Amino acid sequence: MAPIDIFIISDSSGETALTIAQTAVAQFPDNPVKYQRFPFIQTDSILSGILNLAATRQAVVFFTLVNHDLSIQVESFCRDNHLEFFDCIQPAMRALANRTGSKPVGLPSLNHNLTDTYFDRIAAMEFAVAYDDGKDPTGLLKADLVILGVSRTSKTPLSLFLANRGLKVANLPLSPQAQLPDALWQVDPKKIIGLTNNPSVLRRIRQQRMISYGLPAESAYSDTEKIKEELHYATDIYKKIGCLVINVANKSIEETATLILESMDIEPAEVDTIQD
Repeated sequence: MAPIDIFIISDSSGETALTIAQTAVAQFPDNPVKYQRFPFIQTDSILSGILNLAATRQAVVFFTLVNHDLSIQVESFCRDNHLEFFDCIQPAMRALANRTGSKPVGLPSLNHNLTDTYFDRIAAMEFAVAYDDGKDPTGLLKADLVILGVSRTSKTPLSLFLANRGLKVANLPLSPQAQLPDALWQVDPKKIIGLTNNPSVLRRIRQQRMISYGLPAESAYSDTEKIKEELHYATDIYKKIGCLVINVANKSIEETATLILESMDIEPAEVDTIQD
């Protein structure tokens, strides 16, 4: 049985939402789960990236966000994308507001001290959003890690996952029709990861993507020969760079992240994923 993904999203440490999720999960001992925690989330752009990742995983979302607008953003996204979710804090705040007649101050982390780790994660998440999908090639030279790959090889989800560990990650899509930025050739090859996939697996992923947009599954985007051409082009680029190449076919984001962390001599244990 495939594990159920549970996303813990919080503007603080996420301990409260994690405890509630684990308490609920304990009542379903036959169902394996994977927890992924996203603490200290306080901007809508970063939250949007995390929610898009949740949608690709059909995750169950538990969240503690004292900011009402961010909570509504999660709730609306989950409803629109048919994701199960549970708000762990807003109902409690409403109960207290009704009883006291007062409004909550709406400030996160009032019961936690801010740490260097907090600021590192926030900076890394903002970096990943700013330099996602090759939007600004200057980010390639500022990044701790650069991820390359053709469309639908999990570049963005992987960037966010690693950013949540404090790594500043930029990612760049590869296409035979697109010109590579000069900055790419100035990056240390040890900081570059090339993602690839099996043509048949990538074809299925792209077909599902087209269907999710309400478009026909069969198109140039999901054509096997076009996909092979793209993957061959990417492989040639990786050889010229001399970077590490990872085939993400049938690998979870966590597995790919572990391989990357190991290649950078960062302990995989630092990845904040808990499994029951």
